[in-house]
Amino acid sequence: MRGVIIQCLFYGSLTFGIWTALSYIYIHHNHVSNLEKKTQGPALIWSLGKKLQQQITHDHKLIQRSRVRFERPDKDETAEHQTFLKLGKDSNYSKPEYIAGFLKYGFNAILSESLGSERDVPDTRNKMCLQKHYPANLPTASVVICFHNEEFNALFRTMSSVINLTPQHILEEIILVDDMSNFDDLKEKLDHRLEIFRGKIKLIRNKKKEGLIRSRLIGASRASGDVLVFLDSHCEVNHAWLQPLLHAIAKDPKMVACPLIDPIDYETLEYQPSPVIRGAFNWYLEFKWDNVFSYEMDGPEGPTRPIRSPAMAGGIFAINRHYFNEIGQYDRDMEHWGTENLELSLRTQKIGSLPTHICQWRRASEAGP
Repeated sequence: MRGVIIQCLFYGSLTFGIWTALSYIYIHHNHVSNLEKKTQGPALIWSLGKKLQQQITHDHKLIQRSRVRFERPDKDETAEHQTFLKLGKDSNYSKPEYIAGFLKYGFNAILSESLGSERDVPDTRNKMCLQKHYPANLPTASVVICFHNEEFNALFRTMSSVINLTPQHILEEIILVDDMSNFDDLKEKLDHRLEIFRGKIKLIRNKKKEGLIRSRLIGASRASGDVLVFLDSHCEVNHAWLQPLLHAIAKDPKMVACPLIDPIDYETLEYQPSPVIRGAFNWYLEFKWDNVFSYEMDGPEGPTRPIRSPAMAGGIFAINRHYFNEIGQYDRDMEHWGTENLELSLRTQKIGSLPTHICQWRRASEAGP
């Protein structure tokens, strides 16, 4: 009997040791792979002068190859779309004004200025989404957009896309929170341009630098709509973007609804469709995007079916305003973006809910290198 016990302990210890070693090897390999992926891509532009110019002119082909692109339907290739796409591809990226704009905003500011304050975007929704119908008595939404030294036209395209593509009876308000911007065009010029949206857009200017998270909380505290919708200051919403979101929350007030995010190319500002993906995170608590299993879209709803997600993008979601307060809102001590998404995702899971991707709802954001 004693020998059997010793033998069991020996094999148990051996098995535990093997699994521990394999787990360590897997985690180490995953960490090294992540580091290699980050170092293999084009380096971010970090200095002025000759090094910066060489990085843009000589590595431009490398940047084009490393970026993931998605095929866009031919029907969306309108003459207007091709015009600004050609402008972006024909840009001389070695020009000082392009470099200055890229350093200042992180994308092609010259092309953004030429596009102006609004544009038409291609309808990238799945064909099944076009067959969806929603009740007229949906909850109202307050859209919260925070910004600090944002490119003026990108900010205005965000607002104008929301205004133009949202039924007015469900759009309670747009709340702009200026976190101490010091660019001249975001002061009197912005005040003047917002006059045309009087009564629909509220502009809040922080008296001190609060950071992104507290700025969102400031905007949420001034909201009066049934649902809070958080958006970045450099995005453009798509057709019928809000109705499926509000409908989902109306059916389940504890749902945290997240969008599919279509990328906008940071050089050409081309609007590109995204595949159906969802948020996730790895063992280092780093946010990432994962593919959705095909069987999750095999039902009668197909790709329009809401998809449960283990993680969310912390500044791009919709939530019932009272439920947002009930779960504790954001962590007020957070200064910047990058952790609030996992913190909020894990908090909602703890109380028995999961962020849910509503694939009919699309919006796009400028994608950097």
